[in-house]
Amino acid sequence: MSYPYQIASLEQYHADYKKSVDDPEGFWGSIAENFEWRKKHDKVLEWNFTEPKVEWFKGAKLNITENCIDRHLKTMADKPAIIWEPNNPEERVRIVTYARLHKRVCQVAQMLVNNGVKKGDRVCIYMGMVPELAYAILGCARIGAIHSVIFGGFSAQSIADRLYDAQAEFIITCDGAYRGAKDIPLKSVIDDALIGNRTVKKVFVYTRTRIPVSMLKGRDLWWEDEMEYAETQVEKDGVVSFPAVEMDAEDPLFILYTSGSTGKPKGVVHSSAGYMVWTNYTFVNVFQYQPGQVHFCTADIGWITGHSYIVYGPLSAGGTSLMFEGVPTYPDAGRFWDIVDRHKVNILYTAPTAIRSLMGFGLDPLKGKDLSSLKILGTVGEPINEEAWHWYDEHIGKKKCPIVDTWWQTENGGVLISNLAGITPSKPSWATLPMPGVQPILVDENGKEVTEKDEHGMLKGNLCIKAPWPSILRTTYGDHERCRINYFATYPNLYFTGDGALKDADGNYRITGRVDDVLNVSGHRIGTAEVENAINMHAGVVESAVVGYPHDIKGQGIYAYVIYGHMHGDAEHTKKDILQTVTRVIGAIAKPDKIQFVTGLPKTRSGKIMRRILRKIAEGEMTNLGDTSALLDPTVVEEIKNGKL
Repeated sequence: MSYPYQIASLEQYHADYKKSVDDPEGFWGSIAENFEWRKKHDKVLEWNFTEPKVEWFKGAKLNITENCIDRHLKTMADKPAIIWEPNNPEERVRIVTYARLHKRVCQVAQMLVNNGVKKGDRVCIYMGMVPELAYAILGCARIGAIHSVIFGGFSAQSIADRLYDAQAEFIITCDGAYRGAKDIPLKSVIDDALIGNRTVKKVFVYTRTRIPVSMLKGRDLWWEDEMEYAETQVEKDGVVSFPAVEMDAEDPLFILYTSGSTGKPKGVVHSSAGYMVWTNYTFVNVFQYQPGQVHFCTADIGWITGHSYIVYGPLSAGGTSLMFEGVPTYPDAGRFWDIVDRHKVNILYTAPTAIRSLMGFGLDPLKGKDLSSLKILGTVGEPINEEAWHWYDEHIGKKKCPIVDTWWQTENGGVLISNLAGITPSKPSWATLPMPGVQPILVDENGKEVTEKDEHGMLKGNLCIKAPWPSILRTTYGDHERCRINYFATYPNLYFTGDGALKDADGNYRITGRVDDVLNVSGHRIGTAEVENAINMHAGVVESAVVGYPHDIKGQGIYAYVIYGHMHGDAEHTKKDILQTVTRVIGAIAKPDKIQFVTGLPKTRSGKIMRRILRKIAEGEMTNLGDTSALLDPTVVEEIKNGKL
């Protein structure tokens, strides 16, 4: 298999980029020819950013699983689609060929249909990183059910909120999951999330850890039993089949919840055709993927990176995707390098947080590990600092592997800005150039394009995008107005990313971080309002304010200023109680790194918290706090400064 749309030179990048902007319909219409359609599109693109309404490949009919699996069976049935590396390195590795993947996905589809799942139904998936998670996702897609994967680190309350928002009627989970030295009791968390739930009809439970679980008659079903029965239905005389349901190009494929600047998570909706084309196109081009290479994306499928670059991107390209159940430091800090060595990994795509964490262990974990198979390195989730970039380049890539520094978000579906490995120039800690089809613009607070350069010759502003690319989000589930307000209302006729950026004289972009009330902690977006709501649920808390601050490992840490009523016991014990509350309400990923007790918060006379001041203090900036004359009580600032942790 070759990729006729793979960019092979810098000149071709510039030519393709120009065509994608001058003639997007012609450009993407030709890319679409490389996929299998039940019916071709009537129109490539129709859009406006006012409603907003975006339709790609209008009128086309397809099923994404036929493009990810079926079309590869003639030539690659025995090739590995997924290599699964378990949490425990002593456990058996599983190699899932395209033929085996096809059979398992057909079984899941049959299992779901047997239990009343229909096209358009929402299926919540809360599983560990096992191949069955990929089967579940693709099984849903095969019958047109909308999957909503929830990361295994979220609490019962967070799951309950997402189940309610999606009105999900079906859940697929595991008894438990292994993650490093921890056993996570997934089914019991689901049970807690279902207290009071009247919508969920069936819960499918895959056996992974053999932790004791409660199984309710009529609701809870063992995955193994249902799959065994489904196998007898989909396989006849050695031939496996389950007809994929025909989907419209704009039918929803999945919902993925992401934090916003309000306390309620947003259910980002991605469509079938545009998402498929974009994840495939970016996978093939950013990583310069060659048939037969082993691609190791270390993300969890609970996040968009796992959806796009473990499942849909690699599989639609007929690639081999390595899926890892564990964590980079278990059983020791050499685990990633063991995996690269054992499976002869060619592409390693991971987060700057993981790189910084592994840097802290020094070079000993690298000893005796053969990393010579690596051809390309990548980073995702947050901007990578120069020190980590150079460590990654020198010690992992041996200065022979291009590093792609990819910038994109849940709402984007796939990479928007990145160098193309070995094709376009890289620049440490810069995302560099936009993908064909992506038209960035930097604007000031009033939405006016920034044209004046700073003292370093850079343009600096809020990062927006002028036109849609195929995998732009279509809506936020059940609340289109929220989608409009969040992404399209800040600056008319522009999609607002929520990030700030720099642009150099060569057109390269560097992401400078969030400009809204959303934190980026270890590549995970967490809304400040969401964390504040959780802290405020603790019995003794009067009020709180949360900001981000620079963190050596996570990139950004969470700093909480808390007004507390009557404290029982000492402050340290109370902090632990608050952290436990946040864990129960959201999950451990949202726990503040620092909690400072204060008697008041810097507020304007209208009651608005001046987060700018709190952010500067958290960052260690004590002198240049700007104008504080508008504060109701300026003395509170001195108290906060004096108590800084």
